[in-house]
Amino acid sequence: MTQLFALHSAYALTTAVAALDAGLLGDDEDRVLVPFVSARVPETTVGILHDPALAGLRARFDRIEDLDELLGPLHPSAWKPEKAELPVLERLLTRAWGLDGDDLEILVQSPQVAPALTLMRLFPRARITIMGDGLMTYSPLRVKLPHTITARIGRVVHADVVPGVAPLAASPSATVVPVPAQAFRRALLEAAPEEAVEHGDGDTVLVLGQYLAALGLLSDAEEVSQQRQMIDLAARRRPSRIVFKPHPSAPPRVTDALREHARSMSVEFVEYRGGLSAEVLADRLDARTVIAGFSTALPTVQSVFGRDIDSVGTDALLRRLTPFENSNRIPATIVDVLTRADSPYGEPAQLQLLIDAVGYAMQPLVAAHLRPRAEALLRGIRSVDRDRYFSPQRLAELRLPGAPPPSLMDRALRPAGGVGRVEELRLTALGARRRIGRAWRVLRGR
Repeated sequence: MTQLFALHSAYALTTAVAALDAGLLGDDEDRVLVPFVSARVPETTVGILHDPALAGLRARFDRIEDLDELLGPLHPSAWKPEKAELPVLERLLTRAWGLDGDDLEILVQSPQVAPALTLMRLFPRARITIMGDGLMTYSPLRVKLPHTITARIGRVVHADVVPGVAPLAASPSATVVPVPAQAFRRALLEAAPEEAVEHGDGDTVLVLGQYLAALGLLSDAEEVSQQRQMIDLAARRRPSRIVFKPHPSAPPRVTDALREHARSMSVEFVEYRGGLSAEVLADRLDARTVIAGFSTALPTVQSVFGRDIDSVGTDALLRRLTPFENSNRIPATIVDVLTRADSPYGEPAQLQLLIDAVGYAMQPLVAAHLRPRAEALLRGIRSVDRDRYFSPQRLAELRLPGAPPPSLMDRALRPAGGVGRVEELRLTALGARRRIGRAWRVLRGR
């Protein structure tokens, strides 16, 4: 069998290689890496095909077929051929890549969008595996895929960075295949570029910037305020130094403000702008603690590298995420639970119940099977936790336990039998009017 890995992120590539090294993907003779760049402006990004640090990971594959080169100048996310074109494209790619459509497995990340979705449609007889891409894998799929695709999704392979908790992608039919932490750690370290970093003495605190203002979640002033709180939280641990890793897109004025704030507390402040991932940087620095907003690196730092983690502002962020099905909601929920001292969901079984309930509220059609789990959680949840993780409007829309009582207007507009109550009354009156009209015509002999 040939395995076709359609990947675009270093995290997913690392997960795939760790799974291969751990013997979780079988002993297939032909493994083909099909890399592509998903960035909106590909020219400004170094993809996984050309990143020199990933050369060792790429060497695990028997061959590489560059999807960007094949499609150019078309952006991979815009590759959405018409249904009538699929059989022709299948034959062309089968010949060009030396495939057997009846003996093929496609391993994709982001299965709900092109080009992954297009490849799954192109090869209608291929088995499908979803490759995890961090905490997003713990969320349900954003769209309801056709049965011709979901019936072929056999497994979800993911880095086990939240031990004991299963991801919701392709739930409930797909088999969950967790990649052990040690295998993932080895692959992460192998992919890290050789870079001189001053190793700490075990008393360094690493602070991660995210630049949430660019996502519209915070204003610039709120961004600086949140990161000042991170510095305060780090300083309370009395470290020998604070290392700050800003988001690559964050303006320098943010770092300048934090540097001045750290100096006012007589704490050594060091800015890091190198190419190491947050997880590997924490290991190289021998950081005692890693602090961030809701950085998806935090669970990996904790479970894979054994570092303490903390966060700032996750409760406010959960309230601001819109719409409710925002794909950042599950990652933010996980980080909030893992870094909240008084969380009642710290145990894996309780965290799984919370993730299932939030996942259902996010995608009630895709994750309809999780409604009983959501109802079970919401019947016993504390009001403070319910308000933290669920919006009253969403609970009311889905008629879940804990929803606020409907107002008179809500009752009037609430759908019943497929239409709103006001519309139902209008149709009832119209029908009665027609029946009276017909009876009157009969009485008049018409």
